[in-house]
Amino acid sequence: MFSYRHAFHAGNHADVLKHTVLIATLQHLTAKDTALMVFDTHAGAGLYRLDGDYATTSGEAADGVLRLAAATVPLAPALQDYLDMVRAFNAGSALKIYPGSPFIAHRLMRAQDKLKLFELHPTDAKTLAANIAQLDAGRQIAVLREDGFAGVNKLLPPPSRRALLLCDPSYELKEDYARAAALLADALQRFATGTYAVWYPIIPRTEAHALPRRLKTLAAKAGKPWLHAALTVKSGKQAHGLPASGMFLVNPPFTLRPALAAALPQLVELLAQDRNAAFTLETGG
Repeated sequence: MFSYRHAFHAGNHADVLKHTVLIATLQHLTAKDTALMVFDTHAGAGLYRLDGDYATTSGEAADGVLRLAAATVPLAPALQDYLDMVRAFNAGSALKIYPGSPFIAHRLMRAQDKLKLFELHPTDAKTLAANIAQLDAGRQIAVLREDGFAGVNKLLPPPSRRALLLCDPSYELKEDYARAAALLADALQRFATGTYAVWYPIIPRTEAHALPRRLKTLAAKAGKPWLHAALTVKSGKQAHGLPASGMFLVNPPFTLRPALAAALPQLVELLAQDRNAAFTLETGG
């Protein structure tokens, strides 16, 4: 259950997609003065070394954020915002530190906003707590060593009635696909106006291909708008590495679709590993 470590995958193409969407979403939500609650159900360690043993073993950042950083063409605004965010955590031109979702969210939060981080992995939870402690954020950030699937919905709705919930489990267990769908169904019953973002891998597994269809059905039953963005960088028939991933949002910002319409074609061009690279961008509701 605890074999997955995101440090091996930090800065890969899936992180580029996920964090580009996260930043664009938070930029919109924080434009309104009312306090925002941000939930991260699987927060990981928070910060990662791109020059450390884990990341260099996999080398996945080389085909993700590092390709973007080496681009010689002007980037779409959402991609430039993402790259600027990553660079803000690095003192020099070389990218050695990669911020996970908790630290990206913290950078975009205002004084009135709060962040709830769930992490069950014992090592990552300890590392996350130590990394967050360096921020001296006080009660603005809470690190909860518990199952995010089980723990997050009890906090809905938040006092401010405004929230973004990011659900990005490892899907190490195939049950995670059903649990992600169940989390969204319960969350929409408890707090129908929240913004919900679910990341998922696109791999040769029935549950992976069924998940976006299940999430669309849930959004439709709740009468809520949705957005689905996916990025494929190579054929799924290759033996090694993740070929594609997706982000599914319920109650997405209206600004997100045009931002991704400019960003996704460029991600295909810059991050393609073979001729099967492609993207999906669809909305409904």
